[in-house]
Amino acid sequence: MKMVMAIFKPFKLDEVRDALTSLGIQGLTVSEVKGFGRQKGQTEIYRGAEYAVSFLPKVKIEVVIDDSMVERVLEAIRKAAGTEKIGDGKIFVLPVEQAIRIRTGESGVEAL
Repeated sequence: MKMVMAIFKPFKLDEVRDALTSLGIQGLTVSEVKGFGRQKGQTEIYRGAEYAVSFLPKVKIEVVIDDSMVERVLEAIRKAAGTEKIGDGKIFVLPVEQAIRIRTGESGVEAL
């Protein structure tokens, strides 16, 4: 199993969610976060206005998937979250040793 963590622009959340649900993903975690990358707080246009900020608003999603789905999920996120402009975000893939569904006690892929 792998955890895919993606950080991207907030207005792309619905597109990313739709892309993942079309692949059969049944759940994900979403967090509102702030951060900066290479631009290090340079001005950026956000919702039509130009801002000079140190930390830009982003959305972070986390989803645990079976190893066989990794490439499809990465491509779906990349296409749905991309704007081809600076600050589009990053995707990280991490190993997951175990998953357990609290309600039923199911473990492994069955717990997803």
